[in-house]
Amino acid sequence: MINGIKVNDRALRWGMVGGGGTSQIGYIHRSAALRDGNFLLQAGAFDIDAARGRAFGVALGLDPARCYGDYETMFAAEAARAEGIEAVSIATPNNTHFAICRAALNAGLHVVCEKPLCFTVAEAHELEQLCAEKQKIIGVTYGYAGHQLIQQAREMIAEGLLGEIRIVNMQFAHGFHHNAVEQQSASTKWRVDPRFVGPSYVLGDLATHPLFIAETMLPQLKIKRLLCSRQSFVKSRAPLEDNAFVMMEYDNGAVGTLWASAVNCGSMHGQKIRIIGDKASLEWWDEQPNQLRYEVQGEPVQILERGMGYLHPGALADDRIGGGHTEGLFDAWSNLYRRFALAMAATDRGDRDFLKTFWYPDVHAGLMGVRWVEQCVQSADAGAIWVNC
Repeated sequence: MINGIKVNDRALRWGMVGGGGTSQIGYIHRSAALRDGNFLLQAGAFDIDAARGRAFGVALGLDPARCYGDYETMFAAEAARAEGIEAVSIATPNNTHFAICRAALNAGLHVVCEKPLCFTVAEAHELEQLCAEKQKIIGVTYGYAGHQLIQQAREMIAEGLLGEIRIVNMQFAHGFHHNAVEQQSASTKWRVDPRFVGPSYVLGDLATHPLFIAETMLPQLKIKRLLCSRQSFVKSRAPLEDNAFVMMEYDNGAVGTLWASAVNCGSMHGQKIRIIGDKASLEWWDEQPNQLRYEVQGEPVQILERGMGYLHPGALADDRIGGGHTEGLFDAWSNLYRRFALAMAATDRGDRDFLKTFWYPDVHAGLMGVRWVEQCVQSADAGAIWVNC
């Protein structure tokens, strides 16, 4: 169980790009990073409006001199400080991620980046190579992947409790954008603008989350090919989709489906994943994150509860409170930031043995998400054809 003691001998000096006062995701980043004392917020370029960003940083308790108007100035000024930042989180619109990630790595910083990591596979490969060259990491915030029961499912599948995997059923389908809400909401408007989000909306913004959770649970399976159909039910969003269906075939003969939607009326969040083997099935739903359904044919359904002693030690290790209490989004994100801190420290000391077996959403996970979205768009725009992966 996590007890709040720093995982390294000291907190990493940390900054943020984006995530200012009107940003919901910015608060989640700060809450997760600061929770266990593994990061210490020292600097920020929080807002495209420099004065507003500076005021926000001061309100957070930062030195006004370290509240910058833009990320380039911050990286240069912090590099000149003896105790400048060592890591940075990027919580800005999608079209900026690649440039800021590249600049941060070149400045000698570790990076935590919102997804998508970038827009193209070529850009993702460049970032992956730059991580290796600079000996720094990129962590990608696939938030709920940090939940303990995702680790529990991974261990149960690895132990063979489900048998041969046959079907992977994924969805992230909420209803909050069932009409053109972006006409009244600036925070939504950029998400449906190709200039800011690239070639997709729900495929990149929603679908990559359950996709990565499935990859975490099933690291041994690789997608061979996929077929995607996407729709713009709110016509003003075209060419970006607000609904999409993806069929996938895996290298072991299993099949997968993924439904991503922002127009699933009445659904609050709708992120679910079901793994079906020839012996049993597992199902997890992020609206009830403390429960993992384990279903063996012909036996009563078992509901595995977070924090209970019958779970795998790897799942219990990330608990913050005992069983029976609820943990969810903030805890899962905090677990990821704890893992990012461990990976950053191991990278800095050159501990390759530790990193070989240590799991976290890394730059390669970001690359795979970008590649998958690119292939989905290719399939859908060609008339929903099969595309080799």
